[in-house]
Amino acid sequence: MKLELIRSYHPNGVNGELLIDGVKVCNTIELPWKENQSRVSCIPEGKYQLTKRYSLRFGWHLLVNNVVNRNYILIHAYNDALKESKGCIAPVSVLTGNGKGIRSRVALQLVLSMVYPELEKGNKVFITIKSKASEESN
Repeated sequence: MKLELIRSYHPNGVNGELLIDGVKVCNTIELPWKENQSRVSCIPEGKYQLTKRYSLRFGWHLLVNNVVNRNYILIHAYNDALKESKGCIAPVSVLTGNGKGIRSRVALQLVLSMVYPELEKGNKVFITIKSKASEESN
């Protein structure tokens, strides 16, 4: 299973498309890029391993592992990056603005329904994050 997050950067937030095995599954929202500063920036582009995680606050979600100088970067539900995120990634059903979307819980459940079975089989799952500009130049 191959996950790709293709980002578009904007001053007030990052919008993306999440693809699984080359097929778009949902959109994503994140904080704007601010040099990977903890709690105020999206994470750097790169390849990261995903693992299952549960917390009382977010329920079942995904942990993005081995992010340089960051910890507890999650893929979980929220609808407004500037108001609700501390650097995490939110799947959303529909983008409504830069760093904003709706029906995040629905989108998250769709992603988890595809990723969790792979993890439960003992397979490693990675996400590659890159910009739309770099995608267009490939």
